[in-house]
Amino acid sequence: MTGREKEILDLIEKNPLMSQKEIANILGITRSSVAVHITNLLKKGKILGKGYIVSKGDDYVSIIGGANMDLQGFPEKQLILKDSNPGKTKVSLGGVGRNIGENLTKLNVSTKLISAVGDDMYGKKILDEARFIGLDMEHSLIIKEEATSTYLSVLNEDGDMEIAISDMEILNKMSIDFMKGKKSLIEGSNICILDTNISKEIIEYVVTNFKDTKFFLDTVSTTKSKKVKDIIGKFHTIKPNKIEAEILSGIKINTKEDLEKVALFFLKKGVKRVFITLGSEGVYYNDGKNKGKINSPKIKPVNTTGAGDAFVAALTYSYINNFNIEYTVKFSIAASILAMSHENTINPNFCAQNINNKMKELELC
Repeated sequence: MTGREKEILDLIEKNPLMSQKEIANILGITRSSVAVHITNLLKKGKILGKGYIVSKGDDYVSIIGGANMDLQGFPEKQLILKDSNPGKTKVSLGGVGRNIGENLTKLNVSTKLISAVGDDMYGKKILDEARFIGLDMEHSLIIKEEATSTYLSVLNEDGDMEIAISDMEILNKMSIDFMKGKKSLIEGSNICILDTNISKEIIEYVVTNFKDTKFFLDTVSTTKSKKVKDIIGKFHTIKPNKIEAEILSGIKINTKEDLEKVALFFLKKGVKRVFITLGSEGVYYNDGKNKGKINSPKIKPVNTTGAGDAFVAALTYSYINNFNIEYTVKFSIAASILAMSHENTINPNFCAQNINNKMKELELC
């Protein structure tokens, strides 16, 4: 929000019935300038309508990423490849960006998701569910005669993903011109989270041209993480896993010293906070002042699919609430474990209180 917009918002908060002409006279600017600023405040969600209704939810997170339907298979016994396995299947809403967004709404963080869906059964389901849970998808692209993204995965007997097929071609339909229209929305957010399901072109355009927000990165996968290798320094916070960190830095990780080398590589590029997830071995963190590794408690997961999405949501929540970096890691590990304790990608019991309870249970406090 610009200084002038803040002045106008302050006046409107004091007198919601104040006219644009009255605002212009007080500030010594033209009425047409006031109209432009009010339009921008409407786009940013600071004002909810004419009259004027001011939004008290001043802070929000924006997300640019995937929204799709997840089709998952769970075998009853040990998975046998190239064979038909008895088990059960489940259809649920998914997509990295959408999953992070749902988790954030469960943490009572106002969240706006920019994605692309088809005008089909799956697309309507995603939009209807977003309205139901309070995830704002009003700024997403809806494309007729295009199929909404789908993610087909098969888990093994340990709850880990064995193989998956991702059909997210529709996300490539988001153009630079479309994203230009989201500038005010994105720059008005406290944090903008990007996942690498969206095109390299869009990621580069947003982090290069939109200046007034902090960008958090979800690398998604080893293949898709390569899209951001040349612009990694544009991100405030990154959460690669060990292999993704190696790809993005060009440094092999075999020791704790290697982890620090990789983190320093990112910090020198301009990244402010680095979190490298190490699976069952925990998380390494470094923000240039504080660094360390926190081990992850041993658990038997029910479904690991949504663990990373919960971790990023918890990182975001922690930053908004000014948690120190060590507590942030512990809170985020507990969030991912809570996510893995349910067969759904999004644990219906996901909330800050239950994450805190999980921290105590796992002695992460």
